[in-house]
Amino acid sequence: MKKILFGQSYYLRFDPKLWDAMMPYPPLGTMYAASYIRARGYTVALFDAMLAESEDEWAKSLDEHRPRYAVIFEDNFNYLSKMCLLRMREAAFTMIAMAKERGCVVILCGADATDHYLEYLEKGADYVLLGEGEETLGELLDQLSAGQDAKDLVGLASRYTLHPSRRPDISKLDSLPFPAWDLIDLEKYKKIWMERHGYYSMNMVTTRGCPYHCNWCAKPIWGQRYNSRTPENVAAEMKWLKETYAPDHIWFADDIFGLKPKWVEKFAELLQEHNAVIPFKCLKRADLITENTAHALAAAGCKTVWLGAESGSQKILDAMDKGDKIEDIHRAAELLHQNKIEVGFFLQFGYPGETWSDVQMTLKMVRECAPDDVGISVSYPLPGTKFFERVKLELGEKQNWVDSDDLAMLYRGPFSQEFYRILHGRVHHEFRVRRAWRKADLRGMVRTPYYLLGWLRTEMKLRSQVRLQR
Repeated sequence: MKKILFGQSYYLRFDPKLWDAMMPYPPLGTMYAASYIRARGYTVALFDAMLAESEDEWAKSLDEHRPRYAVIFEDNFNYLSKMCLLRMREAAFTMIAMAKERGCVVILCGADATDHYLEYLEKGADYVLLGEGEETLGELLDQLSAGQDAKDLVGLASRYTLHPSRRPDISKLDSLPFPAWDLIDLEKYKKIWMERHGYYSMNMVTTRGCPYHCNWCAKPIWGQRYNSRTPENVAAEMKWLKETYAPDHIWFADDIFGLKPKWVEKFAELLQEHNAVIPFKCLKRADLITENTAHALAAAGCKTVWLGAESGSQKILDAMDKGDKIEDIHRAAELLHQNKIEVGFFLQFGYPGETWSDVQMTLKMVRECAPDDVGISVSYPLPGTKFFERVKLELGEKQNWVDSDDLAMLYRGPFSQEFYRILHGRVHHEFRVRRAWRKADLRGMVRTPYYLLGWLRTEMKLRSQVRLQR
């Protein structure tokens, strides 16, 4: 069998905000693909761009492994891949060129490649896998290895494909082998986590997709479909990870963790039965948090739940087609806190129609719910979403952020771009002051005067911006 080199183009080094945070996770989607193809009998290697310094390391990996096929298979469980950051797209183009120079057949898979497959083909890719890629990749490699024409494969785009199509998603996720952790330099990750944070975290997924209809959320890989592993399969993987690598913590990268009724309850039961509990964090919808769910999450070892709160204004949540109610967010935060689970809020500002009053409602929600952490962004129009269609006539030449710290308003928002940059700081300043006093955090209290001054300063700037725009 010809050797296959897998890689991906998300370089933490090229994303200053997350490089500074330094909480790296290996590319799970790439590892799943490598494991799947290896199970079909192929010889595989994996280049991990996450901690690489530049694309030059990809070139060295190509020279070392001399693969026949170079597969740039993006980690579709990394939300940043879905955002199609320009710096990472440029890296993918560079990696394609490097592989072609060495005579490789180049295959792409990922959210950006699915949305813009013609651009990737023009840059030299031989094939682009549309949507979920494992099964298409397996069939493609089988046909190419046998010297057969693969242009009519379902789920594939090439220069010769007249009508690219998508194949059905993998519904029986338990049939997939566990990710190829043995191809990752785990000691490098562990050393970083221990030095920077004092514990070691690994990543997992229990599902693929999301069935909800938030109109700003792009779903180029799974669309509205949602497939789940069984609690038995996930518990078995956690037990294996605990016994093999002994992580201190797990990050579940699912869009929504434990959506199916009673899934979390069964999961908690299995973890305790098999001594497989590992502290973890996950994402949930507020309206899915019940007393039973919160209790089961705690029993399973959940340390943190991140909620897509987005806004404290019901008007804005309804405009987003979010499906949540403000009272759901309050109740979810209360139930989680009662069960000793930390709460994180994702907040989104700048959605069309948002007013100064709506902003104040969001600040009020954060004060009252007292989350333990917040993540703040501005609304981001992604291709394929209703939101994108709504604002596309307002988009300029720049339609993607360069990196995750960009925060540019890509369309004409309710307020100026400067307003949202100031608001970003304003929310963080107040949040840190209140959290330090609420938790009696001595280190935070030492910096309270700094944050308090920042809070007052940014509040004055915001009010000035509002007056100017009235």
